[in-house]
Amino acid sequence: MNADATSSPMAPPAPVTDLDSHFFWDGLRDGKIVLQRCTSCSRFRFPPMPRCPFCRNPEASIEEISGRGEVYSWIVAQRAFAPEFAADVPYVLATVDFDAGCRAVVRVEDGEEIDFGDRVEPVIVDHPDWSELRVRLSTS
Repeated sequence: MNADATSSPMAPPAPVTDLDSHFFWDGLRDGKIVLQRCTSCSRFRFPPMPRCPFCRNPEASIEEISGRGEVYSWIVAQRAFAPEFAADVPYVLATVDFDAGCRAVVRVEDGEEIDFGDRVEPVIVDHPDWSELRVRLSTS
């Protein structure tokens, strides 16, 4: 599931972690996708946040998900949002509905063409100082 980032000549900037998100980034570094799950309404939430957006409960458990899901929408980035991504343009960003019940925007592996409703699986890309969640078309 892990891959090395070799397409960018410059390393992408590491995310800024905080009290609410450090577990997510630490999980990716360990090869796992872990999310908050509300202890009151049992819904997963992403991005990490201090309260459940559905019931406002501040308590959550941290649970691993498969990272498998379905493409809700997607775009092709034609312009780099930072110099570190200039060599990667064009690249695809997809909004994915994870089977666990939450939605996230993630990058699609290079060269893959996707469409609405396509099944995807996770790929964790290791950078020098952090790990990134991406997706590719599901093989199963």
